[in-house]
Amino acid sequence: MNDRKELTRFAIDFVMTQGACVAGIATTDTLAGGPPSTDLQYVLPGARSAVTFAIPLDAEKIERYLSKQDHASHQKDNIQTNLLASGIAVGLASYLDQHGYPSFTVVANTSYRKDTPGGMLDFMPDISHRYLAVRSGVGWFGLSGNVITKTHGAAVILGSVVTTADLEPTEPLPPEEKYCDECRFCIASCLSGLMHKKELTTVTMGGVEFSYSKRRTYHRCDLVCGGFTGLAKNGKWSTWSPGRFPIPQKEEEFLPALRKAVMSSWARPEIEGGLHHPAMPGHRKLNFTCGNCQLICHPDREERERRYKLLTKSGVVVQMADGSLKAVSPEIAEKHLAEMSPEQRACYEEV
Repeated sequence: MNDRKELTRFAIDFVMTQGACVAGIATTDTLAGGPPSTDLQYVLPGARSAVTFAIPLDAEKIERYLSKQDHASHQKDNIQTNLLASGIAVGLASYLDQHGYPSFTVVANTSYRKDTPGGMLDFMPDISHRYLAVRSGVGWFGLSGNVITKTHGAAVILGSVVTTADLEPTEPLPPEEKYCDECRFCIASCLSGLMHKKELTTVTMGGVEFSYSKRRTYHRCDLVCGGFTGLAKNGKWSTWSPGRFPIPQKEEEFLPALRKAVMSSWARPEIEGGLHHPAMPGHRKLNFTCGNCQLICHPDREERERRYKLLTKSGVVVQMADGSLKAVSPEIAEKHLAEMSPEQRACYEEV
């Protein structure tokens, strides 16, 4: 496959055949001037192109997750979809390599640079799927900073392959067709306050500008999305986390709060399923308890509002002695905690 057009068509067809809903191509030229995580040479000297694609998450499982009817099904689907995206990337990278184009698999998630000031805990990806995706037309940036697609909104998992093959770039999606109307359901569903309510981050890649809400310290997401706490300020709803530790307002308070919540939560019963995240101490498993900003974002505004109501009207989560999670009313949750011993209760809230 020496013809550039033919090779480009093949690369996109490969990932689409294996389950992607959309795919695109970015090149060193179209990524020029972008953030450090768009530097294809970082993972593969001589790289010229990258194939990026999206795989949708199961909408039915998302609904049961947001309504707190079923935690395990979406968690399993999310983990397996990440593995599928990584596996498809391995397959394409291997195929291209066999045909004389050395290639690199960018795994779907949890792969971070170790040469930054904070090392792995800076959570800077080797290569950013998000930046590659918006530059190559896989999707747009939503206000949240998540990549939103035409058909499935933000409820997708991204994968990428960096290659020495000289592929033809695909164009970004037309900004006038972007469905994000800044409804702010993403921000309202994020208890951590990760997304700045006023300030934007703007990046330029290949002469094209892209903007999204400025991210505050990622320790915010660590604390809430990590499952260590998750009760809304009004006490009426929560994430899938049974934790009730305070969520600080000031940036400098987050790292101490995170450390305290992590240590306090260690004695909780183990939740079935989960994944091994490299940042978790002691090789402990991490469970999905949030991701709400991603899961709520749908191309249809009425569906976004409906999903937000499912999340915020479905009560708060408590943990049973066997480790299982259950959504109950705020009043029942208070009674459940009050019946615990002080040692047990300290796993979930300040005593």
